Amino acid sequence: MKAAVLNSFDGKFDIEDIEIGTPIGREVLVEVKACGLCHSDLHLAEANYGTPLPAVLGHEVAGIVRAVGPDVRDFAVGDHVVGSLIQSCGHCRSCRAGRSYQCERPQETLRGASDAPRLTRSDGEVTHGWGTGGFAEQTLVHENQLVKVPEEIPFAQASLLGCSVITGAGAVINTADVRPGDTVAIIGVGGVGLNAIAGARLAGAARIIAIDLAAEKEELALRFGATDFVEAGAGDPVEAVRSLVPGGVDHAFEVIGLVPTSKQAIAMVRNGGGAYLIGLHRPGVEMAVQGLDLVVRQVGLRGVYMGSSNIRHDVPMFADLYLQGRLNLDDLISREIHISQINEAYDDLKHGAVARSVITSF
Repeated sequence: MKAAVLNSFDGKFDIEDIEIGTPIGREVLVEVKACGLCHSDLHLAEANYGTPLPAVLGHEVAGIVRAVGPDVRDFAVGDHVVGSLIQSCGHCRSCRAGRSYQCERPQETLRGASDAPRLTRSDGEVTHGWGTGGFAEQTLVHENQLVKVPEEIPFAQASLLGCSVITGAGAVINTADVRPGDTVAIIGVGGVGLNAIAGARLAGAARIIAIDLAAEKEELALRFGATDFVEAGAGDPVEAVRSLVPGGVDHAFEVIGLVPTSKQAIAMVRNGGGAYLIGLHRPGVEMAVQGLDLVVRQVGLRGVYMGSSNIRHDVPMFADLYLQGRLNLDDLISREIHISQINEAYDDLKHGAVARSVITSF
């Protein structure tokens, strides 16, 4: 089958023919109909986070179940499904408490050392990134990383539910528990940032301030529910936010993964407010924080993983909101591409030219 394979940490993918196994245990074989190009995959392609190479990445997966392993309980051939990189065993303390995103035994969703690898090529094993490996025609995924979705949802839109939607909107709704009337600032108007804006609107936030270097992102941010837009390069964004909301906002979300913007998030919240770091920082990056911000100003600082989402609850919820016309997924998709265009599409993403490209043909 065709797959985009990462052979070195240079941010480039090679289109190759590789082999995929048959499902064992609780694995599900999915024909990939769409896979979004998330920035997290680009991070892993450009820096060594510990992923063994060669590897097939891709985690915003939507497709059709083509075969199931002998122990699969929740899926059948023909089901439309969405995949997520949240790997959960289903029985540890965190999973039993509904916090599957904090699973203590995520390795249980993968094959054991004595099992044949899921993906191979002529020179040996190919790493199945995230447990989803969506940059390929087919993928083998543990059923705990899959959710059934209504067939009415187009595959391209459905693919975004498993990451950018739950990461952005989930951080607002689940982690920060934004309430009606709250004020919110969101730094970074990409796919995740737009979903954070949409989540803030769903939660009833009174002021939603979108912040980005690209002035052309303003129209899109407003379309998703932002009440204000701050062009970060036109001045100090912290001062701009505090001029719009004297004293600072209740919640600030950093969706880029950089130290300067993370510090800005802390600086733009009110006393007792919360700053939430969503963007993936590079390995080894450290950030100095002013102790007085945390103690005297009582600012809460929290890292957010995948929007604190339980995919079996949140993905169907957001799918329903989309079908009701209350969650905008259509405008998230900048373009649908062939897998051979993956490097070009990631170049566009790096330069801020798109919200999300989605592979829909192989």
